[in-house]
Amino acid sequence: MSRLRVAIQKSGRLSEKSLDILKSCGLSFARSKDKLFWYGRDFPVDVLLVRDDDIPRMLLDGVCELGIVGENIAREVMLSRNSETKLNCLRKLGFGHCRLSIAVPEDLEITSISDLEGTRIATSYPALTRHLLEKQGISTEITELSGSVEIAPGLGTADAISDLVSTGTTLRANHLRELEELYQSQAALYGRVDDISATKQQLLDQLLARLEGVMQARESKYVMLHAPREALEKITELLPGVEHPSVMPLEGSDRIAIHAVCGEAVFWEHLEALKAAGASAILVLPVEKMLA
Repeated sequence: MSRLRVAIQKSGRLSEKSLDILKSCGLSFARSKDKLFWYGRDFPVDVLLVRDDDIPRMLLDGVCELGIVGENIAREVMLSRNSETKLNCLRKLGFGHCRLSIAVPEDLEITSISDLEGTRIATSYPALTRHLLEKQGISTEITELSGSVEIAPGLGTADAISDLVSTGTTLRANHLRELEELYQSQAALYGRVDDISATKQQLLDQLLARLEGVMQARESKYVMLHAPREALEKITELLPGVEHPSVMPLEGSDRIAIHAVCGEAVFWEHLEALKAAGASAILVLPVEKMLA
């Protein structure tokens, strides 16, 4: 029987959420003794738990058909291989957000990214950093470091760094300031570009349909409310991401019940606007599963 293999990070910031999203698609697994290979029980998809920077390489080498990895890692590996080697980004997953930024010492008189011309930059993402800077016409000397990139300027081995930034706390602790953001990244599901068998493609299509349903459910809310019938048009305009809500008469009343799946976030401001338009008994509920 044909089976799909998906590689995910074995430990780190993407590991738990990658596994959670697969389980949300109805997948369950039997773990191997070394816990690096999980066999799919109810759906023919197996999981390989590996280092994050190995995931794109395993995809490119044909070890697995799918992988969940940060866009920054995928692009770094593709750029370091060659310009003809590519992967398909099948779906961005909405977690693991980060940014690749240039940072410089606080006391260095550099005010724009163009001032980096001819400087030394330390980074764990040499191919991606070089590619992004060259797109802006900036030539630099790139030094690859596998960790502790932020200490390079203090040691005198680099003038600036290119590194992942979230809160900026690590930069400040090392007397660095963020100069400019180069790249926004998040976790994504990747697949190989080359053809797979018809049976595996069918499995992949089924898995992607489930994943799309999970993502739509996570991004959606189910809203129920009561309102005057004459306010229906206004209420529909106020509900985010809704075109045709379900409308039901309320027995013994001239008011109606409105039910709708909102495809966008529902904020307090939306609820306050709905109430001002005449809505009452407003409920906002999470959506567990969706299938278009």
